Amino acid sequence: MQKNTQNTDPVSPAALLAQCPAHKTTPLLNYAELAKSLGIVSLLVKDEGHRALGSFKSLGGTYAGLCALARHMEMSVEELFNIASEHKSKLPHLVCASDGNHGLAVAAAARMIGGQSKIYLHKLVPQARIDRVTEQGADVIIVDGSYDDAVLAAGHAAASGEGVLIADTGEMLNDPVVADVMSGYGVIADEIRAQIGQYGFATPTHVFVQAGVGGLAAAIADGLTDMLAAPARIIIVEPSNAACVAPALLQKKAIQIEGDLETSADMLSCGLASTPALQILLDHKVSAIEVSEEAIASATAMLNAHQNINTTPSGATGFAGLLSALSLQSKKDWYGVGPDSRVLIIATETAA
Repeated sequence: MQKNTQNTDPVSPAALLAQCPAHKTTPLLNYAELAKSLGIVSLLVKDEGHRALGSFKSLGGTYAGLCALARHMEMSVEELFNIASEHKSKLPHLVCASDGNHGLAVAAAARMIGGQSKIYLHKLVPQARIDRVTEQGADVIIVDGSYDDAVLAAGHAAASGEGVLIADTGEMLNDPVVADVMSGYGVIADEIRAQIGQYGFATPTHVFVQAGVGGLAAAIADGLTDMLAAPARIIIVEPSNAACVAPALLQKKAIQIEGDLETSADMLSCGLASTPALQILLDHKVSAIEVSEEAIASATAMLNAHQNINTTPSGATGFAGLLSALSLQSKKDWYGVGPDSRVLIIATETAA
C-alpha cells in the first residue's frame, strides 16, 4: 500500500464529528429554580449523557485513536476511512487503560475503521462497563489493581509492540495523543460558548468541573476562561478518596497519591494527574475543592430526582463541588461564590 506522507494533518474534532450521523450537540440546560434554591443567580448544566456512547469521553478517545492511527499509517484521517479491506490487517491495535468510558471510545475508534483494540481495565470496573467495551469488539484485559496499574500495564503492552497507545494521561508534557484527547474534549467548550450566545444565557462567573487525571478540566479551562465574567473562577472538583490534581497544583508537578482510590465516582478514581493537563490548569490558575462520598451521593440524588438528569456519581461530582462551596461562609469567601454567582457545571455521563 502506498502511503501518503504529504497529507497527515488530522481533521479538527468538530469537522470529524460533523461526518458522524449519530453526532448531535448536547443540551445546555438552565435551571433557574434550582439556582434560586441554592442562593445563586443561575445554574447552567451541560448534559453530556446525550453524547454518543453516553459520555464526554467519546469526544476524546475516539478522536485521538483515529488521529494516532492516521499518523502511524502516514495518511490523513479521511484516507484512513477509505483504505481497502485487504489493508485493514496492517492496522495496529489501539491500546489503552480505562475505568470504562475512555476504553469504550477507543474501542469505537478501532471499530469505525475495521481495526482492533486492546483495553486494559482494572478489577473494580463493573461488569456492565466491561460488557459495553467488549460489545465494541475490543479484547479486554483485567488488571489486578487500580486504574493507575492499568495505565502501567497498557503502557508496557504498547511498548512491547502490542499496538499504539491511546492514553488520556501521561508524564510527557507534549504527548500528541494526550493533546488530541483534550482537543476532543474541547468540543464541549466550543458548544457551550455557542449555546450561551444562541440562547441569550448570562455569561457564567464560575465553572465547577470534576477531575480524574485532569484532562476534561484542562480542556474546559482552556476553552472557557477568557469568556467568563468576573471573578472568572474555574474550580476543579475531586472525590476526597482520589484527589490527585489538587496536590499536583500545590506542588506544580504530578505526584502519585496513596490510598485505595475507591470512590462511588469511579470514573474519577485516579492517583496521578496528567502532566499535560496539569500545565494547562496551572497556566489558568484554577482552584480545587475536595468532596466527600456523602456529598457526591447527595448531589447525584438532587440532580437525578429534582432536575431529572440521569447521571452517575462521577457525572454529579462537579455539582457536589458547588454544593460544598456554598455550605460554609468561609468556603463561599474562598471560592468567591455567592448571591451574584452564575455557575456552570457538566454532567459528564449518563447512568443508563
